[in-house]
Amino acid sequence: MLRAPGILAALVVSSASAAGLDDITNRDAVSALKQALTNGAQAAVTKLGKENGFLGDPRIRIPLPPSMKQAEAMMHSIGAGKQADDLVLRMNRAAEAAVPQAKSLLVDAAKKMTVQDAKGILTGSQDSATHYFKRTTTEPLAKQFRPIVKKAMAKVKLAEAYNEIAASGAKFGLVKEEDANLEDYITRRTLDGLFVVIADEEKKIRENPKAAASSIVKKVFGALVK
Repeated sequence: MLRAPGILAALVVSSASAAGLDDITNRDAVSALKQALTNGAQAAVTKLGKENGFLGDPRIRIPLPPSMKQAEAMMHSIGAGKQADDLVLRMNRAAEAAVPQAKSLLVDAAKKMTVQDAKGILTGSQDSATHYFKRTTTEPLAKQFRPIVKKAMAKVKLAEAYNEIAASGAKFGLVKEEDANLEDYITRRTLDGLFVVIADEEKKIRENPKAAASSIVKKVFGALVK
């Protein structure tokens, strides 16, 4: 029963003060985590799903695939760098267009979290909630993102040319299979960026639970940091 007082809380926060945990129940712990994960996911989606959400953050800005770096340098050297820069811009805009689709899947994953999941998150690493999202949403998110990315890149001639050249290169081992299709590459990098920002939000909640809007999040995570 989730109402059993302190069972989950005692397991996961042995370093916290006993006084702070006395009135924390399993239900409190699970509710806090669901709320925290929902808040963090929504904040990440809002941050990334706007103009320059990806392009403006050097940590997650999507560059051209490694296999195209030499071509990019050559294009800049012959005065055709604008085309390469435009491709990077379009790639990041595609990511920014795709990310809002993640909101419902992430929120759903948070709602479906079990007591066992909660225990794993609270006893795990500082980014264990982010890993929970990765485990439960990566595949469905990729399926949702890819059509949006493909549509966004459909009219970019340089993207078409890349796919043709990279496909040939992959056959001879000159291009990694995972980078042989630009839409797949952008989708993968979009997911990477999303989880980086979700991890940022998780860190904020863990380090400063008093700033959380929800009282239950403050209560449980506040006990964790005592």
